Amino acid sequence: MSKSYNQKLKILYIAQILLERSDEEHLLSTKDLIAGLAEYGIAAERKSIYKDIDALIDYGMDIVKVEGRTGGFYIASRRFELPELKLLVDAVQASKFITGKKSRELIAKLETLTSHANAGKLQRQVVVNNRNKAVNESIYYSVDAIYTAMNDDVQICFQYFSWTPEKKMELRKNGDFYQVSPWFLTWEDENYYLIAYDEMAGVMKHYRVDKMLKPKSTKKKRMGKELADSFDIASYAKKTFGMFAGEEETVVLECREELTGVCIDRFGTDVAMRRTETGLIRIRADVAVSPQFYGWLAGLGGRIKILSPESVKNAYRSWIENIVESFDLPVIPE
Repeated sequence: MSKSYNQKLKILYIAQILLERSDEEHLLSTKDLIAGLAEYGIAAERKSIYKDIDALIDYGMDIVKVEGRTGGFYIASRRFELPELKLLVDAVQASKFITGKKSRELIAKLETLTSHANAGKLQRQVVVNNRNKAVNESIYYSVDAIYTAMNDDVQICFQYFSWTPEKKMELRKNGDFYQVSPWFLTWEDENYYLIAYDEMAGVMKHYRVDKMLKPKSTKKKRMGKELADSFDIASYAKKTFGMFAGEEETVVLECREELTGVCIDRFGTDVAMRRTETGLIRIRADVAVSPQFYGWLAGLGGRIKILSPESVKNAYRSWIENIVESFDLPVIPE
């Protein structure tokens, strides 16, 4: 590479060196910048460094000049500040949706957005109990394929699998492809879900993205637009408790005051809630009545109960009784 060509790249390398090696605690002197440029085979004089720094400042880089014997230059602000990057790293590490391998790759990319000195501060380990990382590495391509189909307003087809007791993937429908109209992607209960219109059933259905294989766009136009336009994702997620469907009912619950926050977390801040004369909290909420709903109630023990409707109350009682009775019975395969 010619000397003149290297000189054309000089200002770009100065910017790179400042971004990689400087911050408020690590200033780079003119001598440091000259040495850094030499690593790339570029010779520079002090005066040219000053001119290039001024040009980078005019361009918009937030470079601070510190005068004096211990002075120098450093990048004062970046697109992402260090606390913001720490927050993103924590989210990546704690996410069940992101595989371990992809977590490491994403964190390595996040490290390039700060100085080398600060990058070491991003090597954090967030401890999350009972957190299993996803194993399907192709999930990122699945998300991209879904978004592409939605942008192109076409249907998508894919294979869908479930896990066997031997921890192996088993294709559903004997490996036949599902074909649906994708409308929404949502992240619920630490999993990514596709919400799509099933033309054969005439309803919206949901699919775990990490259990989708070989997703690809078709040439067929999406269906179900009218249903999608009126679809309330937030309401759907709250009612189905972990993406398990059930018959929708308006249920009245009564609980101790200590569970107020738990119920708001579950139903949202717009849930109807009032304090009774006895000091208990009465809640009216629309839920999808299902074993998942009963399981949530059971987890709260005697601190919460169903007041109405009577049918849901009786169904919950039967659900608990069946579990108790099953303790002395052998497990029968389906």
